[in-house]
Amino acid sequence: MALITLINAQLAFGHVPLLDHTDFSLETQERVGLIGRNGTGKSSLLKILASLEKPDDGTLQLQGGVRIAYVSQEPTLAADATVFDTASLGLGHARQARDLYLSGDHSLDLDALQTEIETLDAWNWEQRVEETLQRLHLDPTATIGSLSGGLKKRVALAQALVSKPDVLLLDEPTNHLDLDSIGWLESLLKEYKGSAVVISHDRAFLDAVSTRIVDLDRGRLLSYPGNFTQYQLLKEEQLAQEAIINARADKVLAQEEVWIRKGVEARRTRAQGRITRLMKLRETRAARRDVVGRVKLDLARGDASGKIVAELEKVSKHYETGNGRKTVVRQFTGTVLRGDKLGLIGPNGAGKTTLLKMILGQLEPDEGTVRRGTNMTVAYFDQMRDQIDLDATLEDFISPGSEWIEIGGKRTHVKSYLGDFLFSPARATAPVRTLSGGERNRLLLARLFARPANVLVLDEPTNDLDIDTLELLEDLLGQYDGTVFLVSHDRQFVDNVVTSTLAFEGDGKWVEYEGDVQDWLTQSARTAAIAKAAEASANRVASTRTAEPATPAAPQAAAKPVPTAPKKKLSYKEQRELDGLPALIAQLEAEQKTIDGALADATLYASDPARATALVQRHSELDDALLAAMERWEQLGAGQVS
Repeated sequence: MALITLINAQLAFGHVPLLDHTDFSLETQERVGLIGRNGTGKSSLLKILASLEKPDDGTLQLQGGVRIAYVSQEPTLAADATVFDTASLGLGHARQARDLYLSGDHSLDLDALQTEIETLDAWNWEQRVEETLQRLHLDPTATIGSLSGGLKKRVALAQALVSKPDVLLLDEPTNHLDLDSIGWLESLLKEYKGSAVVISHDRAFLDAVSTRIVDLDRGRLLSYPGNFTQYQLLKEEQLAQEAIINARADKVLAQEEVWIRKGVEARRTRAQGRITRLMKLRETRAARRDVVGRVKLDLARGDASGKIVAELEKVSKHYETGNGRKTVVRQFTGTVLRGDKLGLIGPNGAGKTTLLKMILGQLEPDEGTVRRGTNMTVAYFDQMRDQIDLDATLEDFISPGSEWIEIGGKRTHVKSYLGDFLFSPARATAPVRTLSGGERNRLLLARLFARPANVLVLDEPTNDLDIDTLELLEDLLGQYDGTVFLVSHDRQFVDNVVTSTLAFEGDGKWVEYEGDVQDWLTQSARTAAIAKAAEASANRVASTRTAEPATPAAPQAAAKPVPTAPKKKLSYKEQRELDGLPALIAQLEAEQKTIDGALADATLYASDPARATALVQRHSELDDALLAAMERWEQLGAGQVS
């Protein structure tokens, strides 16, 4: 039996049905990824499944005794409570059961209470809370009022996770989480014994955790087995088939409309039947909801900046905290050139925003120097949406005091421009506060792109954006010839945009890597493995020395180890070269083997002496190339690089 079943559900806001006579069921140990366009009703559906809201019509059935935990996009938490107390609210029943048992009340059924405590694992509830907070990098003693929006989201997530519910309902759980926390959440969901429904636009996250994708599309819930990658293939095929069917129906309707306008004799039975069919075709076409259009993104590019955007030399930045001085940037040296697309990767609070402000001149370093380029025009996307005036209308927010907007030398009416971002003309005069979280992000992008800029700073632009808009934004940034600074925890989005990665490696240390997040993860993992192997080797040497019997009579006779040059850490290019050498050597050996086979034919020298001479010369060249490749492989493997 399904844990949750929704039958013939209907829900509408205004004249647009969000749920249009649709069904849904959640089976045991399923992990459903719920996706769809912004404003289509995903969050409303999740609240219905959590019994927090009711549909206009339809039936919600829950399996008896099922425990459901829900985490909203914008959690409401008591500002004066500590993180530990807030997270432990998710274990309220377990705490109450243990407190009753320890009260010593003999009127209670202690055996039944003991069974309940063991079922809820109530004896260890503090440990469960502490472990969850540690994995989410939360300070248990901090008060909720002192936390940022992202940290509050993590506290709400901890509150849900500690209760170990049968069903987890998560609305954009990866928003504001750093990569380590997202990785931990992926592992937790994959090992989770219950079921989960997750609203997310993080494609890598959906690929990792989903066993089924449910697409809320034009009021219908369409189910696709497998993860997000499999969904994309099935969805593309479905839309292609739907387009063919709709095109045929439209063609028939057009032909019938031409026929009816020519005039018919309604008394004839055949003509009357054709008229009835035409009426049905019209009704079907009117009821059909076409695929929602795609956002049309375009950037108002400013004049080109100087070749160098910023040059930093041994810069450091410190802050005084209650626990002493904290260094968020330590002795960083780097150069940002025009056209670079730089991704900043690090946990929340690592100092990404601080480093960005120093690069852009909004903050000066405590140590070191920063030389900034000329003619820089910066457009900034703020993850906390501080730029939004909730009471302003959409058109005033985009173009205050004017009905027109100029982008790339073209003058466009503000309503038409908003239409490019999927806001209808009727909504142009609505206040911003009526928009969903994803729609507000889309509106911020609309305003950002309307201002000429040659430097884009995007601080978590992917939060709440639907997948279609994310893909279009990726394409746009790929074609953008200005400089981009990107802060995002959406790994696939970063991978598809950046050309280099600036990663936080602890204690204020920032290191730049060529390539994307996956390149950084590969290189850092390899570096960590090398360091671990070196440490293990040193420990073995130390333990061997300790195990050797002491020889106090002749200590001077002990042989001293010959000092070896320290192994130099390979650069990114050197490591790529080392990784590619085995394949190169194999390729050279294969070519040489082919030449050996050709030269073994005695008739070659008589029939084609010129080719035989060329093969002999090539064989010699291959010998030299093989020797050089093997020597280089040995040098790089030993860390002996120049």
